[in-house]
Amino acid sequence: MDIVVQKYGGTSVGDLEKIKQVAARIKQKKESGCRLVVVVSAMGKTTDNLLSMAYNLSSRPKPRELDVLMSTGEQISISLLSIALNEIGCKARSFTGQQVGIITEGYHTKSKIADINSSIIIEELEKDSVVIIAGFQGVNGNNEITTLGRGGSDTTAVALAAKLGAVCEIFTDVDGIYTVDPRIYPNARKLECISYEEMMEMASLGAGVMHPRSIEIGHKYKVPIYVAMSTGEFPGTFIKESDDFMEKTVITGMAVDNNDAMVTVINLPYSTRSISRIFQSLAERHVNVDMISQTTPVNGLINVSFTIPKNDLAAAMDGLEELKPELGPFGIDTDTAITKLSVVGMGMRTQSGVAARMFTALSESNVDLKIITTSEIRISCAIDPKDQNRAVTAIAKEFDL
Repeated sequence: MDIVVQKYGGTSVGDLEKIKQVAARIKQKKESGCRLVVVVSAMGKTTDNLLSMAYNLSSRPKPRELDVLMSTGEQISISLLSIALNEIGCKARSFTGQQVGIITEGYHTKSKIADINSSIIIEELEKDSVVIIAGFQGVNGNNEITTLGRGGSDTTAVALAAKLGAVCEIFTDVDGIYTVDPRIYPNARKLECISYEEMMEMASLGAGVMHPRSIEIGHKYKVPIYVAMSTGEFPGTFIKESDDFMEKTVITGMAVDNNDAMVTVINLPYSTRSISRIFQSLAERHVNVDMISQTTPVNGLINVSFTIPKNDLAAAMDGLEELKPELGPFGIDTDTAITKLSVVGMGMRTQSGVAARMFTALSESNVDLKIITTSEIRISCAIDPKDQNRAVTAIAKEFDL
């Protein structure tokens, strides 16, 4: 029998009634002849509530303790789902990431999966059990509980599918992947399929349907991924290798992200060493940098702007302040009022004029740009949040999204 890995997000298991509904779907899938591994997120807002408690006690709780705390949310979900399945006559057993042998490496709250010991999973599947696994977590080489970052249950599911040679089905509260978040642009179209590369870009740029690392693993190991609503009412979206048909579309989708801040280092002495020290300091504090812009040198000084997640702003500021005695009395300006807007499409590789069309549409809508960056298949810019709706509508109409 084929192995299928299913993942159910927090809203899908948000209360006991929903857990019963998920259990019924799992039983039905198993009775169709599949061996099932099910990855579950924490119920509803559990993770947010746990973090709120931690930050009420400390403005900077230790990452190790945050991991210990946050990992408990998924343990509640897996145990309740296993209880629900056994109650309706579907044999199931739950496991934490540590129990099932998900080995991680890296840093607390931002770990990556290094390996999975699949022997326990295979053993349970051979006993005809549905294996329920806590997403988002694992254990490192020091036997410390670690978590994979927000959305890490997607990564757990795809990594398990890669290890087991299985199909991965991601069930969530949306019925697939759209050209634009329908909550922002109601006329957005649902995609039947999207390439791994496009989905990686969309996810990393703020499209919240999938975790970027999960798509990276799916791409590397060619894991078939299907994203759909947990109720199964509507057809979903397949994430797969690109093909000629996909590349005929210039822009596949647009991502909008309001969780970044822009930092500008002002009057920095112009040298490669100065710039390298800035970004080395950020890397040492595990700050993820996205867009970068540098001005032309004037009197031996430059300004360097970059965007980072807002929750990394304090760490970034600490690192920059520590560099002042070494690099000189440069200034630092921060802007937390930015919206990052990005268009993504495989067709950009072969079709010219995309940037011209995008910026013309923004110009005609009186939208000013704060910073711009590009890659082979995407263009991103930061704008004022008050211009978001006009900008999204203008670009969506320009590229028929």
